Amino acid sequence: MTNLILVALGGAFGASLRYLTSLLFKYFFYHSFIGTLFVNVLGCFLIGYMINTIQSKNLSEDVIRYFFIIGLLGSYTTFSAFSFEVVDLFNNNQIFLSIIYILLSVIICIIGAYLGLNFEKILN
Repeated sequence: MTNLILVALGGAFGASLRYLTSLLFKYFFYHSFIGTLFVNVLGCFLIGYMINTIQSKNLSEDVIRYFFIIGLLGSYTTFSAFSFEVVDLFNNNQIFLSIIYILLSVIICIIGAYLGLNFEKILN
């Protein structure tokens, strides 16, 4: 039951952060997908970092796993928004931009997860 509460609290916080990030990026950029790309890259980096933290520190694995990774980052990052934005770009005949968005999202998010997972090694 404690894990469910951790996921719910993290999810509420992550969804709120996602909404605020979206508003911020819509204010500064014409295309709304820039905010989703930022959120997904940052989320991938942080998930990698959190997994590394679980493996290398004596911290509560439940809090990191359930609150941060599943709850907060699970609701902060959003594949459904990414998918909608790609389809929307296709429907608006912005094929090249949609392909660039797909490639950037996949490549940079994987790099973000790798960097997060190896963050301490990279710093040293």
